[in-house]
Amino acid sequence: MTRVLTFGTFDVFHVGHVNVLLRAANLGDHLTVGVSSDELNMSKKGRYPVYREEHRLAIVKNLACVDDVFVEESLELKGEYIKKFRADVLVMGDDWAGKFDHYSDQCEVVYLPRTPEVSTTDIIQSIKERLD
Repeated sequence: MTRVLTFGTFDVFHVGHVNVLLRAANLGDHLTVGVSSDELNMSKKGRYPVYREEHRLAIVKNLACVDDVFVEESLELKGEYIKKFRADVLVMGDDWAGKFDHYSDQCEVVYLPRTPEVSTTDIIQSIKERLD
């Protein structure tokens, strides 16, 4: 069995999230997804997610292509998550290209392209502009 591990915030869930999760799932037999905690998102992006952590976990957990979910507490713990979930493949978005290559001694590292013209940040900005 090939175990795939990926991570994301999955805030304001959209087709780009669906695409990356389906592509990740197709790389193996079992997909585990780390959903960034609210605090981790604040430290990475300088804002809290629109959807609360438990809501984002529920959305991702209930997708047919996802086998397991957990809360990602820290970017620095990726190696520990790879070990804990016995990942054979680590999947990241290509906006992280090269940043996780050092885990290639633990598993295969794959960077998948983002869905063009779809961005949570852009969606949130568009909503703010409409409200102003």
